[in-house]
Amino acid sequence: MLFILLLCLMHTAPLYAHGGEKHGSTARTEAISQVPDTLTPQQIAPEEHAAHVQDPASAHARPDDFPNKHPLIVHFPIVLLLVAAAVQLCNILFLRKELDWITTVATLISFSTAYYVTEIDHPHTTGLTAHAKLVLEQHDFYADWTIYLGGIGLIAQLLNQFLFKGKRWSVLVVALVLTSAAYCVAMAGHYGAQLVHIEGVGPQGKYLETGHHH
Repeated sequence: MLFILLLCLMHTAPLYAHGGEKHGSTARTEAISQVPDTLTPQQIAPEEHAAHVQDPASAHARPDDFPNKHPLIVHFPIVLLLVAAAVQLCNILFLRKELDWITTVATLISFSTAYYVTEIDHPHTTGLTAHAKLVLEQHDFYADWTIYLGGIGLIAQLLNQFLFKGKRWSVLVVALVLTSAAYCVAMAGHYGAQLVHIEGVGPQGKYLETGHHH
């Protein structure tokens, strides 16, 4: 009788060695199934900017879904100033009127859009950390110089094309100015990307004042 009781205790002891908790793959599966889904669209995007998520037919976000128009337009001056500088540098060698026209159009559009996103539709920020403020200062510094040099480059290119008729020295002057503007817009883009992807400024309207521009 005593031998039978000992056998029963040996078989039942492992069941209570961990306080009755479940273990093994079954327990892990149940634990995973109990983890709440924290990546639903409703939690990722604010309700006022996520209407397009609810309806597959409107997956393409409308301009009004964005906190401001800055991210929709800012890539035009970045790309076109780089293109204008590269084309003008090539034109130092080739002196082609077609390349002059490409430079003129690209510089005109890039300067206009740079002015718009910097002076008209650049949003105000609020609640920034000290480091984010430092990054924003650098972003604004290079954005301002992009406008200054872009405007000078546009005037110089118009003079080069219509007054000096594409003389090599005037093409060289425009190329130097536009290269400087391209550097500034590239740096402004770098600090802008840092603000968004590292400091978290802008996504879903975070750290942005609504209804205000400078």
